[in-house]
Amino acid sequence: MPFPIWCTTCKPNPMIIGQGVRFNAEKKKVGNYLSTPIYSFRMKHVACGGWIEIRTDPKNTAYVVTEGARKRDTGDDVVREGDQVIESAEEKEKRQSNAFAVLEGKVEERRQVFSDKSRIEELWVEKEKKWDDPYERSRKLRKVFREDRKVREKDEERTEQLRDKLSLAMDLLPESEGDRRRAGFVDFGTEDGEVAVVKAKSKPLFASAGQKRLGSLQSELENNTRAAVDPFLGGKQATSTSVAVPLIKRKKATALVDYDSD
Repeated sequence: MPFPIWCTTCKPNPMIIGQGVRFNAEKKKVGNYLSTPIYSFRMKHVACGGWIEIRTDPKNTAYVVTEGARKRDTGDDVVREGDQVIESAEEKEKRQSNAFAVLEGKVEERRQVFSDKSRIEELWVEKEKKWDDPYERSRKLRKVFREDRKVREKDEERTEQLRDKLSLAMDLLPESEGDRRRAGFVDFGTEDGEVAVVKAKSKPLFASAGQKRLGSLQSELENNTRAAVDPFLGGKQATSTSVAVPLIKRKKATALVDYDSD
């Protein structure tokens, strides 16, 4: 489908067929425009069973829907301001033979010339306002360019030093405000760098089995000591004291009156 269309056979509401949808069409020659043949493409819409026919239009270099559908209006055919309309030979001949058409064309051309002239005058006034002193304007532009060039050279030098320091074989992008904010969130610690290096060198790279066992014993001893210390005595060890609990002796229940078995 060369353009979107509305299928008028679909009831109750027409269905749209998008541009680029493929159909198995019957191609047939139906006429000529000068020496160019006119072809018709007849296809069946599966959704409703209706037939749609589209023909070529060599005169306007376009396609025309002749049966079963109508072209969707997307506004592309509307002539907007600034668009150049190309007239055919017949339209030019008709315009020259019709006095009213000639007059209308002249009025339109005069309106277009007046609009273009006013726009050119606005651009000229703007140019005279900004470039009344070409030397001063050029001096300001060259000053801004020199300042920007110095900043670019410093950035390139700093980037090259960073690449040499880190041995990077890639191009580094310029620093942005987002990079600065993300870098501010990183905390590298408060310990001195030299102290950290000494600790790292003195610490063995791989812990032996004996050291692992010694570490487990130390942690077990610390846990047992912590469990034996009473926190309410200020870190002193709790002493085991026996508290005498008074025993209560229950009395046997005795009857108040004795009865003979007889």
